[in-house]
Amino acid sequence: MAGTTPDKCKLPAALWRALEANGIAPSAVLKLARLPATLHLSDRAVVTTDQYFSLWRALEEITGTSELGIQMVAATPASAHPPSSLAAFHARDFRDGLERLSRFKRLCTPERIQVEIKGADAIITVDWPHATTPEPLTCTDITFATVLELGRRGTGRPLIARAVRYAQADVPTPPRKDFYGAEVWTGMDRSALVLDRADLDRVFPGHNPELLAILAPSLAASLDELDAGSSILDQVKAVLGPMLASGRPELAGVASELGLSARTLQRRITEAGTSFRDLVADARRDLSHRLLADPSTDIDETAYLLGFQDVTSFYRAFRDWEGVPPGEWRSQRSLT
Repeated sequence: MAGTTPDKCKLPAALWRALEANGIAPSAVLKLARLPATLHLSDRAVVTTDQYFSLWRALEEITGTSELGIQMVAATPASAHPPSSLAAFHARDFRDGLERLSRFKRLCTPERIQVEIKGADAIITVDWPHATTPEPLTCTDITFATVLELGRRGTGRPLIARAVRYAQADVPTPPRKDFYGAEVWTGMDRSALVLDRADLDRVFPGHNPELLAILAPSLAASLDELDAGSSILDQVKAVLGPMLASGRPELAGVASELGLSARTLQRRITEAGTSFRDLVADARRDLSHRLLADPSTDIDETAYLLGFQDVTSFYRAFRDWEGVPPGEWRSQRSLT
């Protein structure tokens, strides 16, 4: 049900690690995408569908390749996938793996994978319920390549597609024919990956029911949390983090991001026993810890990213929080 799908997702840490491994600075991508400079440092930050699309368009521009999605999927070992995808690689068979992937992938991307059986075809399509702009080519490739690689790695067989259809018109087809082993069509009404229905029944020799028994309950709980929404305080902090560098966040701006009126948000914060000012301070303190934990982040830069007008104000605030200057706190942390 599209109307009940939240327009938010948490980007997996594996994405940022993959970029850095390929010599791409996350901060440069975020800047080009016009996203908060510290987004990759927060384990609670979320992005909308439009922001997710902007991120991949920025990556396409920086790398200058239209095959980025396929290259990243092909180069990423199954063990490096986030838990939401890792569970699929240890499923009973390809069909079971697809079901797990489609169910839990929303934990990392605001999309829904759909599987339709028509005769001998298994047709894979993707729905972006909150998209307001066309899906970037890289996003299409990542989903389709992930599905096919799931089948190939899970079964241990060199599976090929029956056809690949792209809604995008300007798509270089030769590298995709090589990867999918099938005819590639462009400028179609809708993007779709067509597989052989019989392949879905192929078993996964690496089926690991013990691992699935551990992962499944945790993933289901995370999905429930995503659908139900976290506590209002967690939601406010998640929105505040990316806003800090721009200066002093305003209650009205946070309320707008959460789809609430300023009055409603103020009431809910009060009912939770705190204040908006305290939440801003908590968000700054939490982010300061993450920034200072990275030795490559300059302390003066940290002050800027936290939205302080000058370094002296940051030093004063940090001493109030921790009892020591930021440099001393960082040194103490390095010794533990």
